Amino acid sequence: MGFLGFDRLPLTLRIGLYGVAVAVLLYLTLAPSKALPQVNLWDKAEHAIAWAVLAGVGFALFPGRVWPVVAFALGFGILVEILQGALPFGRDMDWHDWIADAVGVAVATAVFLAMRRLRP
Repeated sequence: MGFLGFDRLPLTLRIGLYGVAVAVLLYLTLAPSKALPQVNLWDKAEHAIAWAVLAGVGFALFPGRVWPVVAFALGFGILVEILQGALPFGRDMDWHDWIADAVGVAVATAVFLAMRRLRP
């Protein structure tokens, strides 16, 4: 059983909720910059936070599937960078963004695994 009990939800609902999280992040990363609210954070911090949240949502919904969640988040980050470079929305492909994504996933993973170990 997971920490928050989300893993007790039906599988189709959990997949749907994670799909919504992925869709929101996909929009935020591919929409023209002018269409998004301006956040006064360093771009790499925004990436790290976004991917930490994505991984954290995955861990809450699928606590027994840590490494598949990590692999998906990292692969999704690569896909986003490729799409940013290929689509004409004024976004740029930058491998440094993927490194920031990976840092966010690593932090979320470390926190999740530490919490799981500390849980009685």
